[in-house]
Amino acid sequence: MTERPIILWFRQDLRLGDNPALAAAVESGAPILPVFILDDETPGKWAPGGASRWWLHQSLDALQQSLAALDCPLLLRRGTAAETIRTLAAETGARAVYWNRCYEPFAVRRDAALKSALKEDRIEAESFNAALLFEPWQVKTKTGTPPKVYSPYWRAMRLLGDPAPEGAAPQAIPRPAKVLAGDQLDDWNLQPCDPDWASGFSELWQPSEQGGLDQFDEFLENALDGYKTGRDFPSRSLVSRLSPHLHFGEIGPRQVWHRTVAHCITTGRDPFSGSAEHFLKELVWREFSHAQLYYNPDLPDACLRPEYERFPWDRAEKPLRAWQRGKTGIPIVDAGMRELWQTGYMHNRVRMICASFLVKHLMVDWRAGEAWFWDTLVDADLANNAASWQWVAGSGADAAPYFRIFNPVLQGEKFDKDGAYTRHWVPELSEVPDRYLHKPWEAPGNPAPDYPDPIVDLAFGRDRALTAFKRLNDGLSSDIAACA
Repeated sequence: MTERPIILWFRQDLRLGDNPALAAAVESGAPILPVFILDDETPGKWAPGGASRWWLHQSLDALQQSLAALDCPLLLRRGTAAETIRTLAAETGARAVYWNRCYEPFAVRRDAALKSALKEDRIEAESFNAALLFEPWQVKTKTGTPPKVYSPYWRAMRLLGDPAPEGAAPQAIPRPAKVLAGDQLDDWNLQPCDPDWASGFSELWQPSEQGGLDQFDEFLENALDGYKTGRDFPSRSLVSRLSPHLHFGEIGPRQVWHRTVAHCITTGRDPFSGSAEHFLKELVWREFSHAQLYYNPDLPDACLRPEYERFPWDRAEKPLRAWQRGKTGIPIVDAGMRELWQTGYMHNRVRMICASFLVKHLMVDWRAGEAWFWDTLVDADLANNAASWQWVAGSGADAAPYFRIFNPVLQGEKFDKDGAYTRHWVPELSEVPDRYLHKPWEAPGNPAPDYPDPIVDLAFGRDRALTAFKRLNDGLSSDIAACA
C-alpha cells in the first residue's frame, strides 16, 4: 500500500535550511508533497504588490530548482489557499499538512480555520515557527503583558535566552509516488510589464536562499563593523539589505542571529556591544513590529492611538503624486523616492525622511504612504510597513512625538553632505554647488532649471503640522478633563 504523504505548504519560508516544517516532515519518513499556492483572495487589499510579485517569481524559481536537485518538485497551484489545501489533501490522501506560521491577521484567521477543518477531516495539521526568533506571545513583561515599547521588548526577549539553534537543510526529501498537475510559474504573470518599472531589479538583487546567504556573508565581512554609525549614510554600503530575504523567508532570523554571534566570537569581538549589538537590536525591531501586528490586527488600517483618526489630513491628490514621483522639489526626498521606483528599495534613514515629509510637511494620511510602499518595495512586509508608518505619524506604539518633524534640508546636509546619494538619483542637481545642494531654491543663477520648486515651504509646512498636532493633543486633554 502506498504511504500517505505529508503536504508541505510553503508560504513566506522559501528556503530549505532552518525550515522547521520541512525538517519535521523529513523526520517523519513519509513522502513529502511541497506546494506553493498563489492566493490573492484571502489577503484582500494586502495581496502582494508589484515589486513583491517580481521578487516572488524569482524566489519561487530558485526554490523550484533547489527542490528539483533533491528530486522533489514544487507543485504550484492558484486559488484560495484553504480550499486548495483541502482539495490537495483529498486528491493525495494526505495524512498531514505542515506549514510555518505567518502573522498577518488574515493568515492567522485562515490558518486557525484550516487547522480545525483538517482535523475534522482526520488529517493532522501542524504549524511551526520559521519567521521569528520568538513567538509574539512568548515575549512578556514582568506583569505578564506584551511590551508596548521597544526597549522593554528587547529586555524581555533577552531574558528568554538564546533563540532556538539553526536547523540544517535536508540532504534528501522523499517524494510521493503520484505526480499531480500544477501551474507553470510563468503563467502567473508575476513580472511587471506595463510599465516594466522592475526591469533593472535583477541587476541589483538575487532573490533566492543562496542570494540571502551571500548577501548576509558580504555584510558580516565588509559592513558589520561600521554599521552603528554608518547605517545612517545612504551613500555608504553599510546596511545589510536583508529585509526582502527575511520577508520571503529565504533566510531566517535565527540564522542571522546565530551567525552574527558566531562571527563576532570567531573574530574576537563582543556580539552584545557596538555595531553587532546595534544590528541585532534592529533585527529585534522586526520582531517588535510583528508583535504589534499580532496583538493589533487593525494596525495596517487604523491608528493605534484612535484619537489620531481625527487628524485633518490633506486629501488633495497633487502633493501625494509629487511625492510618489520624486518631484517635490526637496532633494533628499526626491532622491529617496526615485531610488525606490528604480530599485524597489530605499535606504532606511531616507525612508524616515520621506515618510516624515509626507505626513508632517504635506499632512497626507500615513495610509497613503503605506499603500505606495506596499506596492513598490521588494521588502514590503505588513508588520514592518504598518508599524513604521504609524511610528512616523505619531499614532503607533513607541511612536515619534508629534513635535519631532525631520527637516529634510538639515537631514540631507548631515547624512549626505557631499551629495553623492542625492546627485546620483537626482541628476538635475549635478551642477548645484554643495552649499546649495539640499536647498537649490537659494542658489544664485538657477543652476538647476529642470528641477521643480518646492511643493511646500518647509517652515510653513512644519508650523501647519505643529498647529494641527497641538490642537489634536489639546483636544484630547480637554476630553480627558471633561470625563474626569
